[in-house]
Amino acid sequence: MRDGDERFMALALAEARAAEERDEVPVGAVVVLDGEVIGRGSNRTRERRDPTAHAELLALREATSAMGAMRIPGAVVFTTLEPCFMCAGALSHARVARVVWGVRDPKFGGCASLGAVLTDPRLNHTAEVAEGVCADEARALLQAFFRSKR
Repeated sequence: MRDGDERFMALALAEARAAEERDEVPVGAVVVLDGEVIGRGSNRTRERRDPTAHAELLALREATSAMGAMRIPGAVVFTTLEPCFMCAGALSHARVARVVWGVRDPKFGGCASLGAVLTDPRLNHTAEVAEGVCADEARALLQAFFRSKR
């Protein structure tokens, strides 16, 4: 873990709580460049009826728009849940430097659980990954959400 990881993950957790308030799976993400948040997102798949409206993609879209570029080298993405293959692919295409997540996603995780999209040396871009930052809070949000649905 690095300085600032918990502070930025707290912002991602706030985004996850906002998703939960909209009855979305509570996942949140922020994109940080040079210590400044340049993108935020929380799941909106149900609201938008869009399977691509994941927190990471929404945060990435906001960040690339803010920077006026499709690539944001040097950026760090903080997300409460391990990115899926779709999100990991987009993060790789955006050339982010580092991706930090709270908890693994054993059913869809594309960065450690089911695959290693961000660190596979066969790809033309790899990113540093870190996991477990604020994991207890991220896990509790997800568990409470799914428990309420059963």
